[in-house]
Amino acid sequence: MGDVISTNLDEGKREMITARTRAIMKEFGTIYEQQYAVALFNSVRYELEGGGTPQTQLLHRKDPLKNKSIFSGGLFQYLEESKKWRSRFLYVGDTYNIGLYESKAAHERGLQSKGIIKCAGYRALTSMEEYLGLLNNSPSDAKAKAGTAPFLKCPTQYPLILWHPYARHHYFCVMTEKEQNKWHAVFQDCVRHTNNGLSEECKVSTPAFTDALRLYRQAKGHYGTWDMMCGNPPQILASLVMETLHPELQTMIVPRLKGKLQQKQRDWMLISDAVYKQVLSQTQTRYDALVQACEVERPRLDAALRTDMDQIITSKEHVTGKIRALVLPRAEQLLRSNVQPYIHSILEALMEPTSRGFSEVRDILFRELVDVTKNTVNDGSKEKLGEQMEKISMLAFHPVKMQGCYEKMEMLNLEGLQQRFDISSPSVFIQRAQILMRQQMDNAVHTFEQLVRQSAEEHSGEDLCKTLQRSQDRVLKKYDYDSSSVRKKFFREALLQIIIPYMLKQLSPSCSADLPRFKELIFEDFSRFILVENTFEEVVLQSVTKDIMMAVKEAAVQRRHNLYRDSMVLTNSDPNLHLLGDDTIDWAGQFGGVKGERQGGEAGNRRRKQIVSMIHLEGMPPLPYESCLEVPGVDNIPEENEGHDVAAEKPESPKPEPEEHGTLKTNPGSPDSIDQIRHLINPVEEVVVPTSEEDGSQLTNGVLPLEQGDDVQHITTVTETMPRQSPTKGLSVTDETSDLSVTGQSSDTDLLEDQQTISAIESAIQQIVNAVQEDSDGEFPQISSNSSPNHHDDSGFQSPANENVEEGEPQPITVDTEQVMLTMVEGVKMPVC
Repeated sequence: MGDVISTNLDEGKREMITARTRAIMKEFGTIYEQQYAVALFNSVRYELEGGGTPQTQLLHRKDPLKNKSIFSGGLFQYLEESKKWRSRFLYVGDTYNIGLYESKAAHERGLQSKGIIKCAGYRALTSMEEYLGLLNNSPSDAKAKAGTAPFLKCPTQYPLILWHPYARHHYFCVMTEKEQNKWHAVFQDCVRHTNNGLSEECKVSTPAFTDALRLYRQAKGHYGTWDMMCGNPPQILASLVMETLHPELQTMIVPRLKGKLQQKQRDWMLISDAVYKQVLSQTQTRYDALVQACEVERPRLDAALRTDMDQIITSKEHVTGKIRALVLPRAEQLLRSNVQPYIHSILEALMEPTSRGFSEVRDILFRELVDVTKNTVNDGSKEKLGEQMEKISMLAFHPVKMQGCYEKMEMLNLEGLQQRFDISSPSVFIQRAQILMRQQMDNAVHTFEQLVRQSAEEHSGEDLCKTLQRSQDRVLKKYDYDSSSVRKKFFREALLQIIIPYMLKQLSPSCSADLPRFKELIFEDFSRFILVENTFEEVVLQSVTKDIMMAVKEAAVQRRHNLYRDSMVLTNSDPNLHLLGDDTIDWAGQFGGVKGERQGGEAGNRRRKQIVSMIHLEGMPPLPYESCLEVPGVDNIPEENEGHDVAAEKPESPKPEPEEHGTLKTNPGSPDSIDQIRHLINPVEEVVVPTSEEDGSQLTNGVLPLEQGDDVQHITTVTETMPRQSPTKGLSVTDETSDLSVTGQSSDTDLLEDQQTISAIESAIQQIVNAVQEDSDGEFPQISSNSSPNHHDDSGFQSPANENVEEGEPQPITVDTEQVMLTMVEGVKMPVC
């Protein structure tokens, strides 16, 4: 391998690479210094004038991944050096870089990793056909013909490949399709996170970098989105250099490679990786020096801005007016003829998959919160509460659970619009929307945690149940508001990213010759803060902003895709909520947490920090290659219900795990399942069916109508009526609401022999019925058994409750039906509601 690189990358070629990198970085650095002063001006002006966006309803966590790890497990990796497949242990930390270890034991002992994969710019593939297609699309002579065997032979049918246009490729494989799907979700999550490498907290350096990069590429004739805007600034700059350098080196080197086609492909990838590493090293050094020089200059620029801010603003407005008079007529004509007819088409293409993805986030959040409430109430202890809260604490960063939301956005299709508006790929918009989904999920979970912790110390039992339900209802309502706001902002930004480059490309040839004369209108002292090129782009942006705002507003007014109007929002409706903390809560430390976390030692701490764990746990038989299939897939968050097809599961209400304290397990295949237990109970007249799903797994689905910021009234539920007559062998249990009839013979006669137990059951049932009759004055409202979590309407204030419930009407009291039956058979224990 070393001979191939040294032979084809001699000293002359390496000097050429260095010279090309230096030239591009020098040109980019000049633009960056100009844009840094402009970005500082905008930042200081924003600070002095005071403006801002509407306050979000959900809380935001500062550092959600602090002391956390994401994923770990074993699979096979192909080693280029030995050309063999070897077992490897992969560890994904909070940076989302993939660490490669010899074994799990090597990782636990803290040994040095065999390598680290920085996933920015990569693509996760699951088939050799897709991989070969990408190889053949490269502009080189080393292309395989149709039907040609690949240079790499995978030992299983389930490969996993990390492909990069310039850097080294990585090859893995697993034994089953289930493992492949899990690892593919993990790799995609790593790529998605590391691609989002520009911090939004940097109010000066980030906009300076993005504007400088955009202006540099526009000067080279490249308008529109760019697929390699991935990673941190040095990685992006390395891709900028390789964009022109890579094709030139291919033309020079590939024809001289020797060997068969497969060997040529392998050798060229090794050479390309060596070039990319050299370029990345140089861009890292030069970018750090560039940023340091600008930071040294910043205090002087800041002082000048604060002294002359009013005069600078006046001068800029004067120049803007002159440029607007020149550009606006041409921009409006272009807008009417070539842009306005397509705005609604672009918006509709964006709204459909994005809204489906955010809706899926809400559904997953609803199911998880219902499970937390049910499992906590069934146990009634604060230790159980800590365990359940620890499970969902990092739900947003669970790659497998969030994969369903991300897949909705993958359906974005801009075909037909890409060529017209010079969109290279929709991947930029897809990944941005997926990042927003994850942020909203984490904000919702964090808000729920803060609300629960606020009152968990003072409540237990029935009060704890009310607290959890109130917190759940408030969080869902706030999520609906923030979801609409975030999506509308995303739609506006996406439309601008699509339309503005197209308009600039059309207007620049006719306007660029006239722009230099406007520099004479700018005072020399202000020339660093007012640039004619930036002002020209601002005028073009203002010309199209009104049409974009109107298109998004029209979609909200028409209640399309669950958007609502801004006029319906009260931004300060719940000011006390923002007084709560913004740090991650240690539920294990405060309330006991997961049992496995009580064990001491380093291994226990690692399991506690793991969001999704595939590490082999103590007490389990050894694994052949530390596969992720045979070990528990999740340490804190259940990935899926084992034994059921994930696609066939009902999305509204997954069943909770069987309880350990005083609850009978209800595995469908066991003789103690809930259907068979029902055969031991005689039917009587039905009152109300409490469950909102067919399996009765949800505690409650309806809630009282809410007003923004108001406390949610606690909703209790009415149980499905228990039998009053003595049990018989042949019986029929009828659900009037769902028309479900179950008839059978009792196979467990031991429960019928104890007449005292039967009498106690009847007495307990009678107490429940009497209590229900007193609360509802003898009237039992009918509740549909097919209700599902309602979504937020355009007003921004819809509760998940039934809208037809009038204020003052008696509300239904419900109890978990299956839990009542189970606890009665177990020992006539009354459920905690």
